[in-house]
Amino acid sequence: MFDLLIKNGFVIDGSGQNRTKSDIGITGEKISFIGDSKGKESKESINVDGMIVSPGFIDTHTHHDGVLLLDPQHASSLRQGVTTEILGQDGLSYAPLSSENYKIQRKYLSGILGMPPENIDMSSISAFRSNYHKKVSINTAYPVSHGALRIESVGFHDKPLKGKKLDHAKSLLMEGLEQGSVGLATGMSYHPNAWSTTEELIELCKVVKEKDGVYITHLRDVNTDRGFGGGGVPEAIQIGKKSGVRVHFSHTRTSAENAGQVSEVLKLIDKAKEEGVDCTLELYPYPTGSSFLLSNLPSWAHEGGPKEILERLNNKDSRLKIIKSFGLNKKRSMDQILLSYLPNNPELEGMTVLELSEIRGVSMGDLICDLLVEQDLQVGFWQIPPDSISKWRQISKDAMEFISRSDYMIGSDSIRLGSVPHPRAYGTFPRFIGRLRRQFNLISLEQMIQRITDNPAKTFNLKNRGLLREGYFADLVVFDEEKIIDTATYDDAKQFPVGIPYVIVNGKIAVRKEICTGILAGQAIP
Repeated sequence: MFDLLIKNGFVIDGSGQNRTKSDIGITGEKISFIGDSKGKESKESINVDGMIVSPGFIDTHTHHDGVLLLDPQHASSLRQGVTTEILGQDGLSYAPLSSENYKIQRKYLSGILGMPPENIDMSSISAFRSNYHKKVSINTAYPVSHGALRIESVGFHDKPLKGKKLDHAKSLLMEGLEQGSVGLATGMSYHPNAWSTTEELIELCKVVKEKDGVYITHLRDVNTDRGFGGGGVPEAIQIGKKSGVRVHFSHTRTSAENAGQVSEVLKLIDKAKEEGVDCTLELYPYPTGSSFLLSNLPSWAHEGGPKEILERLNNKDSRLKIIKSFGLNKKRSMDQILLSYLPNNPELEGMTVLELSEIRGVSMGDLICDLLVEQDLQVGFWQIPPDSISKWRQISKDAMEFISRSDYMIGSDSIRLGSVPHPRAYGTFPRFIGRLRRQFNLISLEQMIQRITDNPAKTFNLKNRGLLREGYFADLVVFDEEKIIDTATYDDAKQFPVGIPYVIVNGKIAVRKEICTGILAGQAIP
């Protein structure tokens, strides 16, 4: 007898092959039967009446390390059909860190990860994983945080990681990989990561290669003189070549500045693949991104961590130097930033930096410094989408062209903080599967499902997941292929999708008739 039987669905198994009309029997945490269930009994049956049954979606890039510990139900992702998330992204996370260093990193990252409990153990990867295992609604996997390795080895300082310090970092990394980490993640726009060199990363990635992990990179655009070829794609490829590690490129997409230039974006990566570097990529389907305002400060201003940063913001001379640096920042225009997370003044969330600076009668640079002090560094933002609908549509079409490639998958890059979060936190997967797939018709539903289930499971070595197979874990999504669609928008992001009535995590019904059940069956995997 099955514990749960899903009847009369069209099964898309994650392999990319055509759908089949089948029933799926679940016993405990695993799929125990796929086929015609006539004559078989089950404790509970769900008649899905011709809807699609697929593996649970795997989000390869989120910033939910903190919020999951505060809101383990995590409806924003679960309601999208996400059953597994890769945490630790951009090297912005908490493990492995001593108790004292965790408190420092917790405050430093509060504008992007929130403020999880202060007195929890993040001293090892095993400890990190135990904070989520069977305590949250979704499965979680974790690459070792490059930032955490640096803090544990040389502190929150712009110091070279060499000699015994490098050996210590490599030892921590090896220990983490042996305790279940899937690789190493870094973000070279952020600190302390950006104080590294290419040589440091090559040495660390040799350890990752030894354990068949993956190197996940947000490309360098800070301290570019420290990176091979000026950072960016050339540095990531060089790391792959010299260490032999598999390289996974975060949020590789087009924007308003290069809309329509898909081939150009991928030119160097495709060349590297031809030369033997194992590369995979991910993206989200929106024209702009989001981050935390602290990351806009110049590199020198991050030295020492949160306490020293606040001292500099309150010092007249260093503050002027910081403000002057904003004018040199070519990555983001301050007048295109919308404030999404201001926990001490939530009534200001939704205002732009330009708008609020005019209200207060100060420069935008002064406002940014003021907000960081007032909010104790907890400030999140997203970039305003382009005015041109034509460009926006081109970026959406580009996204579908990217995901049509066999080396791509979906990473929402979700930051679920504040009253006006970026819509990708609530809409990424149904936007791809429903809205954009139907609009552009560039990829079959079967191939789309393969990109967001089997592809990430293989990339991150998630054992017995990503496919619907007997003996695999029962992570499943039931959805209506004609009705599934996102409803989250930039001006009203906290809106759940429609057309996804059931989500099952490790054999337990996590969403029933588009309502979260409250069951916390997620596991720390692989």
